[in-house]
Amino acid sequence: MKVHLVDGTYELFRSYFGAPAATSPAGREVGATRGLMRSLLGLLTQPDVTHVGVAYDHVIESFRNGLYDGYKTSAGVPRELLAQFELAERATHALGLVVWPIVEFEADDALATAAARFGEEAEVEQVVICTPDKDLGQCVTGSRVVQLDRRKGETFDEAGIVAKFGVPPESIPDYLALVGDSADGFPGLQGWGAKSAAAVLAVYGHLEDIPPAAGQWEVPGLRGAAKLSAVLQQELALAVLFRRIATLEQDVPVGKVDDWEWRGPTARFAEVAEAIEAPAHLLVRARRLAAERGTPAG
Repeated sequence: MKVHLVDGTYELFRSYFGAPAATSPAGREVGATRGLMRSLLGLLTQPDVTHVGVAYDHVIESFRNGLYDGYKTSAGVPRELLAQFELAERATHALGLVVWPIVEFEADDALATAAARFGEEAEVEQVVICTPDKDLGQCVTGSRVVQLDRRKGETFDEAGIVAKFGVPPESIPDYLALVGDSADGFPGLQGWGAKSAAAVLAVYGHLEDIPPAAGQWEVPGLRGAAKLSAVLQQELALAVLFRRIATLEQDVPVGKVDDWEWRGPTARFAEVAEAIEAPAHLLVRARRLAAERGTPAG
């Protein structure tokens, strides 16, 4: 079997900014949730998509906010989008998919946990992490655990991660520590860019393995090594903190992979579809797909 791990928070954001707005009879904005259901059903139509886990940031704040004051928060997120978080989780569960509503940790931590825990299971042929988020690149292993950008239709195995970032998956947290991650709210170190970080980490791998003096660096073609080295030594503790923030946890409760098999929408899906005024064909499509797989709706 293949296991597909979906970043539900990303999918909801993508739907909010990409799908038409829509209001329910009760006056609630539901367009993003409606778009999300279309997206998840589109994923389920793929014949190799059988076991799926969907992780949501039930709240955007996490333990990382206690580590760094500038870390991302719900501030600035449109109110109409925040109001759909709980609805999106409920709709996904009604569709019959396993949902992980994450509070203390983040959705990415659940995806990382599932990828690490089940990437080596004998019955799992491949784990597909469905998100373009850079930090999930650290979870990629060979061609067994891969990352899929569904919007662009691009899949990255380990060689693909190296080609994209210039460093192997295990160096992604170090890379993000140096260049920063604007989506997560930490800036990286001044002067360090994607090219310089990739060049240095391609040789040394991790922050603590980078020699303290630029004269000791054996990085061909690197410009401004002295300045980069000085910044790194002055801000090493901050870089280590950023790496900690970028490193995904692998101990989030995600259950057993056998429980992730999609067996069709639940009996509540019709109710949820009505609440979000989803087009009738979505419910018909979900039921037909379940019947084709021999797992009629609940």
